[in-house]
Amino acid sequence: QVQLVESGGGLVQAGGSLRLSCAASVGTFISTYTMGWFRQAPGKEREFVAAIIWSGGITYYANSVKGRFTISRDNAKNTVFLQMNSLKPEDTAVYYCAAARRPAYYSDYPSYNYWGQGTQVTVSS
Repeated sequence: QVQLVESGGGLVQAGGSLRLSCAASVGTFISTYTMGWFRQAPGKEREFVAAIIWSGGITYYANSVKGRFTISRDNAKNTVFLQMNSLKPEDTAVYYCAAARRPAYYSDYPSYNYWGQGTQVTVSS
């Protein structure tokens, strides 16, 4: 069983930055998992933000965050990060970390088997 714990959320002004972390449970080799970040705003569906593929570390981003967010991983620390710059009020949401061995679609949340509890990000205008 893979356990994921997010941290780093908070309140920030528009234009500011936050760095989210997702720590995987001991014994989970995140280099063998595709890791994703998703977000869900009140009244909206959960949406894809970014993913880093297990093989080669290729990264993918939603168009809405491309150029502003960066996903990365530290295999030695079993941790995945989401660096968020130039934040906008529309980035306000609960952000979730997810993991899957071989997801059918990296941007499709049902493809992921394991989820963290989420961390709130609020961007004020």
